[in-house]
Amino acid sequence: MHSVDGTTEAMIRSVLAYAENRLRMNPVPLDSGSKDTAELDAALKGLLGPEPHDPDQVLGAYVSVVAPAVISADSPRFLGFIPAAPTKASLLFDMLISCASIQGISWLEAAGAIHAENLVLRLLADRAGMPEQAGGCFVSGGSAGNLSALCVAREVAKRKGETKRWRVVVSSDAHSSITSTLRILEMDPLLVPTTDHRLTGDALRAAIEADDDPSSIAAIVATAGTTNAGIIDDLAGAAAVARERDVWFHVDGAYGGAGLFAPSIRHRYAGIEHADSFIVDPHKWLFAPFDCAALLYRDPRLARAVHTQDASYLDVIHDNTAQDPAGEWNPSDYAYHLTRRARGLPLWFSLSVHGTDAYGEAIETAIDLARQTAREIRIRPDLELIREPELGVVLFRRSGWDAAQYTAWADRLLRDQVAFIPPTAWEGETVARFAFLHPQTSMDLVRQILDRMR
Repeated sequence: MHSVDGTTEAMIRSVLAYAENRLRMNPVPLDSGSKDTAELDAALKGLLGPEPHDPDQVLGAYVSVVAPAVISADSPRFLGFIPAAPTKASLLFDMLISCASIQGISWLEAAGAIHAENLVLRLLADRAGMPEQAGGCFVSGGSAGNLSALCVAREVAKRKGETKRWRVVVSSDAHSSITSTLRILEMDPLLVPTTDHRLTGDALRAAIEADDDPSSIAAIVATAGTTNAGIIDDLAGAAAVARERDVWFHVDGAYGGAGLFAPSIRHRYAGIEHADSFIVDPHKWLFAPFDCAALLYRDPRLARAVHTQDASYLDVIHDNTAQDPAGEWNPSDYAYHLTRRARGLPLWFSLSVHGTDAYGEAIETAIDLARQTAREIRIRPDLELIREPELGVVLFRRSGWDAAQYTAWADRLLRDQVAFIPPTAWEGETVARFAFLHPQTSMDLVRQILDRMR
């Protein structure tokens, strides 16, 4: 299994040919997603067992059955949830990393990979205006980033010397991973009522002043681009309240943090420079492959004190990095993980190849498409724009439709391979939602989708 023989030679040719064909697809097809379990079972039956199989037979099963049963998030027709649009450069480099089995656990084992990743983290920190000492690591996604950051926030709060059930101030539009994180960490949410779904400094201050136990607050979480509507909270106001209360300030920018690269909206992120921790998912709007999330700390020493794992066999990786001499850095010390792939390298390669200006232009394309779509919705009498888009998300409704009609519309679009655009909920009502991210999504496609709502 670990040598290059005739079978391996044939497998290399077949797999690389498929990979090359997939990379050359322009545009990427949408594919159909869900399949009947019995159909999948029948197609894959017998492949897993004691006897070997011809690699082309197994690859054929993947190509003909498995791959078409996965909706391609990197298709310009994927307009639901939050799409993906990895650059060809990042995909190619991701293949290289996999082929070389490159990991990124410690400086001792992977100094080159970690240094390149840290250059990207420095770029992100600079875009956010965080101080020179800011740093962190790449994790699998926003959920892992939020968990790791708020774990540090809790431990910092414990230093106050009080034993209590800690709480985190959040808005009702915070990502679901925040709620999950608080449950895991045995912390409770202090939910702040918001006006127009945007968390503001005034609302935060009022909620905390009205609370019976403000000393139990360990952190404030603000969102830089909510998933459902693309709303950027009042980061400056939230930061001010966090400083007044001397509590941790965390910014969840998993989706919208990439807007820091877009000159037209950079001003909306004022206040992010005060974050104690900040996350952004490059596998969303920074065009990296899955899975890749950047986690940054204002003072990484606090995170290292929480997340460093102690074991006799790990002493060797910490002996020379206790004070980070010569910039040595162990990503395993800055989040809840140990083994990790060097998932920041595809982004480093693509940014180096294309330059940050190209990234800004691609992000601006999605923002402009959302604005154009909002204008198109306004001129159609049966449609109603719910709110002005801030980023790439557009919420709207079709007059007279119920939930079943939205679902049937979305099902027909996917069946006909026009688009993947499942409905969402807004204030208890089923509505339609565009999530623009791919720079190759066109207004012609948008009009085709809207025409099918008649």
